[in-house]
Amino acid sequence: MKVFATRVIPAEGRIRMEQAGIDVTEWKEKRSLSPDELADTLQSYDALYYAGGKAMNREFLSKCTHLKIIALMSAGYDNIDVKAAKELGIPVTNVPGVPSKSTADVAFLLMQAVARKAFYMHKRILSQEWGFSDPTANLGIDLEGKTLGIWGLGNIGTILARRCQRAFDMKVIYNNRHRNMEAEQALNAAWVPFEELLGQSDVLSVHTALTAETKGRFNKAVFSRMKPTSIFINTARGGIHDETALYEALQEGIIWGAGLDVTNPEPMQADSPLLSLPTVAVLPHIGSATVETRGRMAVLAAENIIAAAQGQPLPTPVKS
Repeated sequence: MKVFATRVIPAEGRIRMEQAGIDVTEWKEKRSLSPDELADTLQSYDALYYAGGKAMNREFLSKCTHLKIIALMSAGYDNIDVKAAKELGIPVTNVPGVPSKSTADVAFLLMQAVARKAFYMHKRILSQEWGFSDPTANLGIDLEGKTLGIWGLGNIGTILARRCQRAFDMKVIYNNRHRNMEAEQALNAAWVPFEELLGQSDVLSVHTALTAETKGRFNKAVFSRMKPTSIFINTARGGIHDETALYEALQEGIIWGAGLDVTNPEPMQADSPLLSLPTVAVLPHIGSATVETRGRMAVLAAENIIAAAQGQPLPTPVKS
């Protein structure tokens, strides 16, 4: 089997495939191939190892029906038209659960950075504004004993909730389409309707997939129903929040702060007005960016490729 990878991937993944007799080619330029370029390239390959790049729509997939597998090196799969792939007979796999701990850690980091205006205060050092000490200026807020609201209490949300309870003794509330009884018992978490989640959360952290139902859900109207002292955290997908509405909500004091590892659009431009606000912390989508996590992601994606090459059941097929 010949595999084309859209990025240089962690060595563990490449070595695992090569040991299985698979020929791996990595795209080494620091730009993403256009859909047309990638489709043309793939005509000489049997499988696609997708480690980043442009979205894969039906038009693209219709040019690649010969592929035995598209293995995503990501847990999310909103970057591919899964329905079209299924109809065209192209198996798609992902790496569910692998990035959960590292992503929860980034949410935990952002929550604290926003609460203490950490990114803003760091910039003040760079601009030589660290001088006169004013005991009433640039104060943050405490997280101890506050209420953590989670929209989408799955693996990542559960890990974040546990960290927040242990570090800050935070109360946990959540809203899911279906109740998570296991998490309720382990965390003493309480399911609440969405409106109550908005109104009661001191920190509201988003951990849900980007779907037609969740796209743009956090708009101006939703932000207006949150506490004026609340912090909004999104480490899931940028499309879940309206970035203009978020900026306006912060500027108008509708909410207090925001921490983002995902943006809308992505990547965020350097002149985004959000970056100038003191209670905002933005990271460039680094939720899974640790040596250990990316290595495990690379290996699981490789194992899906190997299974396809050997005619074995795929370890983690995308089923939706």
